[in-house]
Amino acid sequence: MQEEVFIGNVKLNFKHYAGLDLYSDGPIEKEIFEIVRKHKKEEYPEIIEKKASWPILYHLSELRSNIVEWIPMTGKEKVLEVGAGCGAITGMLSEKAGEVIACDLSRRRSEINATRNSECDNVTIHVGNFRDIEPDLPSDFDFIFLIGVFEYGQGYIGTENPYENFLSMLKKHLKKDGRIVIAIENRIGLKYFAGAAEDHLGGYFDGIEGYSKDSVARTFTRSGLIRIFKKCGMNDYHFYYPYPDYKLMTALHSDKYLPAYGELQDNVKNYDRDRLLLFNEKRAYECLINDGMYADFANSFEVILGPGFDTVYCKYSNDRADEFKIRTDITVDKLGRKLIKKYPLTEAAEDHIFGMQDAYYALRERYRGGDLEVNDCQLDEKSRCAMFSYVNGIPLTALFDACLESDDMDSFNALFREYMRRIGYRPDYPVTDYDLIFSNILVNGPIWTIIDYEWTYGKCIPPKEIAFRALYSYMLEDRSREKLDVKALYEKIELTEEDIKGLLSEEADFQKYVTGRRKSSVELWKMIGRTAIVPKELAGSSETARSAEEIQIYVDEGDGYSEDDSIFPDETYDDHNIVTLDIECNDNVQNVRIDPAFASCIVTIKQVIWNNISVEEGETYISIHPNGSWLSEDSIVFGTDDPNIEFGFADDRIEKKRENHLKITMMTTLIPKETATTLEDSLRVGQSDTTEEKGEFLEKIKRKLLPK
Repeated sequence: MQEEVFIGNVKLNFKHYAGLDLYSDGPIEKEIFEIVRKHKKEEYPEIIEKKASWPILYHLSELRSNIVEWIPMTGKEKVLEVGAGCGAITGMLSEKAGEVIACDLSRRRSEINATRNSECDNVTIHVGNFRDIEPDLPSDFDFIFLIGVFEYGQGYIGTENPYENFLSMLKKHLKKDGRIVIAIENRIGLKYFAGAAEDHLGGYFDGIEGYSKDSVARTFTRSGLIRIFKKCGMNDYHFYYPYPDYKLMTALHSDKYLPAYGELQDNVKNYDRDRLLLFNEKRAYECLINDGMYADFANSFEVILGPGFDTVYCKYSNDRADEFKIRTDITVDKLGRKLIKKYPLTEAAEDHIFGMQDAYYALRERYRGGDLEVNDCQLDEKSRCAMFSYVNGIPLTALFDACLESDDMDSFNALFREYMRRIGYRPDYPVTDYDLIFSNILVNGPIWTIIDYEWTYGKCIPPKEIAFRALYSYMLEDRSREKLDVKALYEKIELTEEDIKGLLSEEADFQKYVTGRRKSSVELWKMIGRTAIVPKELAGSSETARSAEEIQIYVDEGDGYSEDDSIFPDETYDDHNIVTLDIECNDNVQNVRIDPAFASCIVTIKQVIWNNISVEEGETYISIHPNGSWLSEDSIVFGTDDPNIEFGFADDRIEKKRENHLKITMMTTLIPKETATTLEDSLRVGQSDTTEEKGEFLEKIKRKLLPK
């Protein structure tokens, strides 16, 4: 093997490669390699949607690099990335730094990395065990990055005190005032108490219970990390808290800017495996925030070892079309003054950023003499950002929530009337902030301030339509708000059912405009995510065990699934294990979920009919997403005791009536769980085969296991 080879501009160094990849995600890496070999990065979002696979999302999503994109660099830095994997972080570091030296155990992953980043002329990838590579590394790095790597310190170092030795080893390669950046899960992150499986081992409560001696990875609490840092003489450390975690981070808090009450809405995103839902994480976080304990129970940490930064918070909006991708920072100067900055993440988004000052001037003029303040905006063309003053106050959302939690509907209604009065000032003025949702208004006594107005348009939009968006967003964010009679509020602002139907259509069009017709993160989770299981005891169901062949049906009308609203239909399986379900739903239906059994099984979908049109005969555009594995075009194997099949109706091309009927005929055969899981594992292996091999493979399975 040649010691050095190039893939494009990227140099691969195999001097320390032992000839065997000891770490791999299996056959999926072959598929990822083919994707990066044949497609440009701009095509990745479409491929992620098409494949609907967690490994492909994880390795190719643009959100992966958010964890390092925010870190200030001049473009001259020399950086080391340990455990570079398939290169999700390497490409961003190449854009930000002068030189990138990356290391990884796996040749296959390193080839994927080099192929996807082949245009980068400042990247060298060393393949092999870090212990062997380390002596050859220089000692003048400005940054050393360990993104999802520190937890594997035992495997990297293999000594009695591997984590301390790992850091001490790395410290030797930093220049003066250099920094080590660690991103890692919190061993006692709230999601693990709430029922998420441990990320590395896959068991419930593995980290909380302290791991076993032979665990391949080990994460730490905040205090545990600090003890390690201090043992290494590293007393200059700064904790940041990626949310919902560091893998697909959308927001980053810090000890100097912790989340506000009610801010954390995006908690249940289990892409990789099933999880339990033992309690409401949003409410639990609110209690922890009130008690000053968020830092201990955040799901992930990002730690800067070395000099800190002025940035104390950032929020990403990059699951959008290129012309709208931005990052919002909050910085603190030496005098402790906060400043908000919005940066474009693409060249195409610069116009969007620079247009915010025009929006400020226009809205300020509209509300001059009224009771809505508009946060000021200045442009910094040198830094390519828009700057805003930091406004103190309570989000209007939190005030509404407080009314609901205390069952004080009189105060809620009074607050809503005040909102309508203030936003309705000078309704004929041809400027409207389309996004005047409750969370974009801060309340400080009698002063209400609009803090985010990026979606401002030079036209009149009736206040009741803006209020509809605010209420719609409010209800969508948190299912605990379902007790609010939102229809009564719609009636008070004189919105008819036809109005609401039209506004929902406009909202769908607006979201597609913002995302460039790409799937939102919520939609991706619905496509890719595994099952979130509410134990039936917690859901208030009967104490008696359900029959394994019992069927349960959920209907999502825009607010998600509710155990309370689910039904157990009268229809049951006949002697041939076949059942036909006729599900009635209104025109707000988004998804229908059918749980065909309460045990591992194989389900064959014989017929799907929507309003008398068969899926096989007409273009109904209904999507079908099971939490099992497809055996063939119509059969699915489920290796779980909570199988489910989701039928999606979000496509605009699906014709809906006031009353709709989804008729499904299916055949279900219960099989042992061990057989089902083995079969699912075999199918995943089979995905890497050629089309011909895969066809033969499936035929064998069908002959052996599919119901006749």
